[in-house]
Amino acid sequence: MLKGNIVLPEYQRFFVWDKTKVIKLIETLKAKEFVPPITIGAFYENGTTQNLILDGQQRLTSILLAHLSLYPDKDFFRNTLAQIGNDNDDELDDEDQLDNILDWDFRKLAEKGRTKEEILSRVVTDNYRQVNYEIDEDFLKSTFLGFSYLVPNVHDQRIQQKYYSSVFRNINIQGVALLAMESRASLYFLNRERKEFFDPLFMSDYVLRSSNVDSKIDFLRYTSLLSQYAINSNSAGVARGFKSNMEKYYEEYIHSVANDDHSDLFKDFSVIFPQGNYNTQLGRLRTLLNDLEIHKQFHSIIDADLYMFGLIYYVLFENKTIDIARKDELTIRLQDAMSTFRGDYGHRRAPSALKYLRARMDSSIEIYDQYTNE
Repeated sequence: MLKGNIVLPEYQRFFVWDKTKVIKLIETLKAKEFVPPITIGAFYENGTTQNLILDGQQRLTSILLAHLSLYPDKDFFRNTLAQIGNDNDDELDDEDQLDNILDWDFRKLAEKGRTKEEILSRVVTDNYRQVNYEIDEDFLKSTFLGFSYLVPNVHDQRIQQKYYSSVFRNINIQGVALLAMESRASLYFLNRERKEFFDPLFMSDYVLRSSNVDSKIDFLRYTSLLSQYAINSNSAGVARGFKSNMEKYYEEYIHSVANDDHSDLFKDFSVIFPQGNYNTQLGRLRTLLNDLEIHKQFHSIIDADLYMFGLIYYVLFENKTIDIARKDELTIRLQDAMSTFRGDYGHRRAPSALKYLRARMDSSIEIYDQYTNE
């Protein structure tokens, strides 16, 4: 892990095990009890081989943390960010020294050095808790973890990517279950050049709050639904037949974009973005989200959809921009539509129903249409 002999694929989620689970795993290993094997896959690219961690990041990271007698301290990191936010800008340099524990994986430690001594000498005090896992220096030499090693009998990059994406999707991952968006992200590996289109980094700032829990706005949900809308410029058949399996719908969309495959469901990616160049529109979308002062935290999917559907449609699919000078008028119209939908009991009770989703899509696109510029 520290030398890069095994690496995390880009689509792997962050380390999510709490300290109790780490301690339990180490106790299980010390007792020589069964621990499910990890899965490593060989990936050939440009004449070299990378060994990808397909299943087992949580277990491997836990072993590394035990070896270092550390555990990443989320509370300290959150408190430090809050303190920095209340102080003046002169204090911001302190935050740069800290590893971001909220989006953390073992690569943060591997960047500090290739040995225990190097890493510990560069760890910022309190960024990681000191934890005694009650193991000695012989632990790594005398303890063994089983593994499966997959070696595809092909060197074609596209075939390998498709194979490993399917492997990751189908593995029964031990521990904390993957969210749908986390599992889906493995498919972005099918075409690395379009990963930013599937999941733009700037969209991670926009969240949906439900029961005091924040979840990232699902950007791919918007682009897939709007790609079907764009065929006939109406929502009548959008997602028809996928009511009970929207993930299958999103998966088909990802394959059509990643492989430039024609799909009867979606407008061809190469037609929307000639030469596959989407960066201009994506950059404009990022700017408009800021210029329109769109909230970064939504308390209802109804509100998020009214703000996002029309904006994403006209910027990405119609290559237009929005008249910023009339943003206050636009905001009032969007908020009026939100109030109307929230006032409908059926809509408020089941906003994910396709008939209500289509209604929000139509309303958002209709409103934004009055404020577009070429």
